[in-house]
Amino acid sequence: MLRNDQLDQWDHDHFFHPSTHLGQFARNEMKNRVVTGGEGVFITDRDGNRLLDAFAGLYCVNIGYGRQEVAEAIAEQARELAYYHSYVGHGTEASITLSKMIIDRAPDNMSRVYYGQSGSDANETNIKLVWYYNNILGRPEKKKIISRWRGYHGSGLMTGSLTGLELFHKKFDLPFSQVLHTEAPYYYRREDRSMSEKEFSAHCARELEAMIEREGADTIAAFIGEPVLGTGGIVPPPDGYWEAIQGVLKKHDILLIADEVVTGFGRLGTMMGTKHYDIEADIITIAKGLTSAYAPLSGSIISDKVWKVLEQGTDENGPIGHGWTYSAHPIGAAAGLANLKLIDEMNLVANAGETGAYLNKAMADALADHPNVGEVRGEGMLCAVELVQDKDDRVFFDPASKIGPSIAAAMAEDDVIVRAMPQGDIIGLAPPLCLTRKEADIVVAATKRAVKKVCA
Repeated sequence: MLRNDQLDQWDHDHFFHPSTHLGQFARNEMKNRVVTGGEGVFITDRDGNRLLDAFAGLYCVNIGYGRQEVAEAIAEQARELAYYHSYVGHGTEASITLSKMIIDRAPDNMSRVYYGQSGSDANETNIKLVWYYNNILGRPEKKKIISRWRGYHGSGLMTGSLTGLELFHKKFDLPFSQVLHTEAPYYYRREDRSMSEKEFSAHCARELEAMIEREGADTIAAFIGEPVLGTGGIVPPPDGYWEAIQGVLKKHDILLIADEVVTGFGRLGTMMGTKHYDIEADIITIAKGLTSAYAPLSGSIISDKVWKVLEQGTDENGPIGHGWTYSAHPIGAAAGLANLKLIDEMNLVANAGETGAYLNKAMADALADHPNVGEVRGEGMLCAVELVQDKDDRVFFDPASKIGPSIAAAMAEDDVIVRAMPQGDIIGLAPPLCLTRKEADIVVAATKRAVKKVCA
């Protein structure tokens, strides 16, 4: 096999990798991987290793790797028209058609789509639009955003502030003062273990309402939340959670932003997480599953209610002063069109529900009785295994022990990729939606072996 033997050195000397221990990487103390190809749920690296990617890149390669239909759509669009902007009413056939396809799949109260390149910039757009919305309505003090601890909404300035994980705040002077964090809907880690799920959901709603009353509802613009907590631990909401939260928000006239970057376009076994949990959002954030990461593209889906106020704002103040150069990039839009067609043709939404349920049950059957497995949880094609030092007393491992990262490393040696989630010893799984039961069995077996090895 021909290979560039300088590549490793160039990597360590010149490539600034995100979410990486920079010192260890620069000193060549940690392993890198140069990925060269992929097919279905598998990737290959330049050393010839073939690994089952049980995290779909970063929850995003929903249709699986190597789908030529998407590659051909990208190439055809690039040959025909590689770029034109979407400012001042310009569009392309791909971007206009994709907008119709997205709205057809969104909840009935949704109206328009604004495009970006990543979930982070889509949530930055959302915050700007929420502030604009309240200014147009003559409510200049209604600007604070409530997020949740352990939520993930991006790595920008406002979006990093919205994110409720210490790693994304520490030494970055975040979060900003306009952002507040309320309790995470993390039933396993509840303080009062006597609470039922419904009681815990009511508790979360009471905590939210108490925060609103302390701050003043006239200062709170919006609440943002993922239908299922993603990077914070892959945590489905407890029973009754979204119903209770929405009741509080409607009572105090607070907009709801549903961050569907992970859950959108099939991952929960439904097309959208908002439909899965009966969430009536004012704005929906989309990204990863929109193109299955074959090209960068994100979006903010705007409700009729918000859109009417945005129209009013431009009638009063002229064109809206917000735009990205690459908004609705035609290559990204072409990838989105081909991706959504494949999701339908391959019946991936149903497979995510059915094979995802099989994966979660098989994982629970294999590990739920292990003395160091506190919980196996999931929804659709999302699954998490949380490790604890003492199961009965729910005593967590010392973070310095790095149990989660050690299990993820052991699984990589066993040719299965998972993610060690931050702020806890949690193994996260989010395979491509095309995963088969046979492939799910491979993932479960590798997880069981790694847990047994590391926790011995």
